[in-house]
Amino acid sequence: DNQTAATYAFSRSLQGPVLEMRLRGVRIDKQRRSEVLEAYARKLDTLERQLEVIVGDGCGLYNFNWGSNPDLHNLFYEVLHLPVVRKRGKPTVDRDALEKLEAYTIARPIISHLKAMRDLRKKIGVLKTAIDPDGRIRTSFNIAGTSTGRLSSSASEFGTGSNLQNVEELLRSVLTSDPGKKMGYADAEQIQSRIVGAIEWNVFKDERYLDACESGDLHTTVARLCWPKLAWTGNLSSDQKLAEQPYYRHYSRRFMCKKIGHGTNFMGKPFTISQQAHVDIEMIEEFQPTYFKAFPSHEEWHQWVRNEIQETGIIHSITGRRRQFWGRRDSDETVREAVAYDPQASESYIVNSGMLQVWRERDCELLLQGHDAIIFQYEEAKEDEVLPKVLAQLRFPVQLEHGRELVIPYGCKCGWNFGGYDEKTNPDGLRKYEPGDKGRKRTEEVHLLDRRPNSRKT
Repeated sequence: DNQTAATYAFSRSLQGPVLEMRLRGVRIDKQRRSEVLEAYARKLDTLERQLEVIVGDGCGLYNFNWGSNPDLHNLFYEVLHLPVVRKRGKPTVDRDALEKLEAYTIARPIISHLKAMRDLRKKIGVLKTAIDPDGRIRTSFNIAGTSTGRLSSSASEFGTGSNLQNVEELLRSVLTSDPGKKMGYADAEQIQSRIVGAIEWNVFKDERYLDACESGDLHTTVARLCWPKLAWTGNLSSDQKLAEQPYYRHYSRRFMCKKIGHGTNFMGKPFTISQQAHVDIEMIEEFQPTYFKAFPSHEEWHQWVRNEIQETGIIHSITGRRRQFWGRRDSDETVREAVAYDPQASESYIVNSGMLQVWRERDCELLLQGHDAIIFQYEEAKEDEVLPKVLAQLRFPVQLEHGRELVIPYGCKCGWNFGGYDEKTNPDGLRKYEPGDKGRKRTEEVHLLDRRPNSRKT
């Protein structure tokens, strides 16, 4: 029908920018990669030695191999006698099991080491991913890989590269712009929260959450509404300081509204959020009633989605995408999936529409898409001309009900590599764009055809 035909036509239109990103790839700073690999290897070695002492002296297991599942089963279930965690009826020591076992004090130092070591090993594996002969890494974007329209990515068609959409911060600094080019990073600000507010405006004509999103600082505004009796001044800077004061142990009210509020928007239960955000469950149980009182349409929206699923099994996004849900209609899992659908589907449509406009205008070269952001490069000498154009091209208004319009703002950072800026450790990294970039110059001397590790001069 017309609706699904429009979805299909839009997906086909993305083939141009996606193919171009896949062909272009991103240049790898080989020297930086070696430095990061060395740092990770040192950290992993330190953790391994610490764990050997803990397990050896504490449990009498002097030949313990932390990478061996039988050794882990023996440690937790035979030596420490912890309750067995099962998956499909069989004992397991996977990440979910470790998070459950971490509740036991005796296992906590061991598991904290194991989780950190597993993460480091994964990061080392990403860094060792094969790159192409031209010194670039490529990823294969899949336009139709998800039900929400979000792009997914994996290794390239040549067996090199990997998923480059969720790259950990330190690994990002290995990805660099080409000689004479500078890298830009434009990310949609609080896009899923704004879409939740737009849905509640469309369905209930309730402007409170969308107004909070558009206030200039969502999390401080939410804090004002959740704790109205505090000494708020109406001045954003002063109120931010008040919101940042400790509320629960060392956690501020602003942290609560940012981390816990986002999970609560999507029907997150206290136990699940506590596991994901690594905060006490009691803190979440105290926060959620206050949050729902400030934004009652959140619970009304959850119930509205539940009714839609039970009656039709279909959800329509505010940007025109339709999805049929085939799971059990009375299942909380199906409802939670349906609640998350519109924010994710509309996010992908808005960001990809902006990306398509940027690609068509040809003022820069697309490198990557990161779900809520695009990464691109441009001629360094034209920065103050190009970046305002790109931000204007990303603007994609969505018409809402009752005469209102949703426009997602984008933040913009620039630099010569994808990592975050640090004056000492990563002076070439991304930092907030300001005209002229305060006279910053690239510290790296790049030779276009140089296959050796990059030389540097400062």
